[in-house]
Amino acid sequence: MSIRYILLAISVPCLWGVGFVITKPGMEYFPPMLINGLRWTLTGLILVWWFPIPKKFLKRIFIVSFIGCTFQYSLTFSGLNMIDASSAIILVQCEVPFGLLIAFFLLKERPSIKNIISLIISFIGLIILTGAPNLEGKQIGVILVLSGAFVWAFGQVLVKPITEKLNGIIITAWFGILAGPQLILASQIFEGNVINNISSANYNAWLIVLYLAILMNILGYSIWYHVLGLFPVNKILPVMLLLPVTGVITAIIFLGERPNIKVFTGGTVILFGVSMILFSKNEKS
Repeated sequence: MSIRYILLAISVPCLWGVGFVITKPGMEYFPPMLINGLRWTLTGLILVWWFPIPKKFLKRIFIVSFIGCTFQYSLTFSGLNMIDASSAIILVQCEVPFGLLIAFFLLKERPSIKNIISLIISFIGLIILTGAPNLEGKQIGVILVLSGAFVWAFGQVLVKPITEKLNGIIITAWFGILAGPQLILASQIFEGNVINNISSANYNAWLIVLYLAILMNILGYSIWYHVLGLFPVNKILPVMLLLPVTGVITAIIFLGERPNIKVFTGGTVILFGVSMILFSKNEKS
């Protein structure tokens, strides 16, 4: 993979890592389904005017938008509200092995031994970074987050063929138009008080939604779908293991946290493992 695509790939967990950190205060005003519904709706409203309806792919995009956005965000963010952050980081990263397994069965992508070793190294770094998960009495949250990780990975494998035909920003635009209203409707059904939550939100909460819509979705997902269309799933998906690293860096910068030595050690190990995959020379670049 060339330096250009490596930089594009790692920019995604950087954007998303910041987004995950700042979403926490946002959920004090917008519950999980609603904040994601608002971010995707805003994404769609910003982008839809620039891109025609992809009629040949609209049915497939609708299916993937429901699976990879509506269903996944409902599961993952509802679960994140029930478990502590360090446990959630470990569980969410299960999307990587889930994705590799699904890609193996559906896309016939066989990861190399080097990739498997690199993933093991990265997960060791993840355990060092976050510590042993504290999951006692939190079974429902664990199930929701793990289910969300599986569904997200499944969605990325399903969208892979579409990314090879359509520009990533077009896919992002129509995911927004389709998934945003779905999530807002789901919020009204399961969380309730959508109108009241929207009207009572303060300025900072809306700034968070803007970040999620513009930087995390429009920029992040457009880049993600672009590189996903160019490289095998087993080459690109492991870059998501950088999310906890970027999350820690964001917490240091914006929240003033002072991590101990195990955080730096774990982050270094994760970076080493992921770099083994990104800098391999056996794929097109």
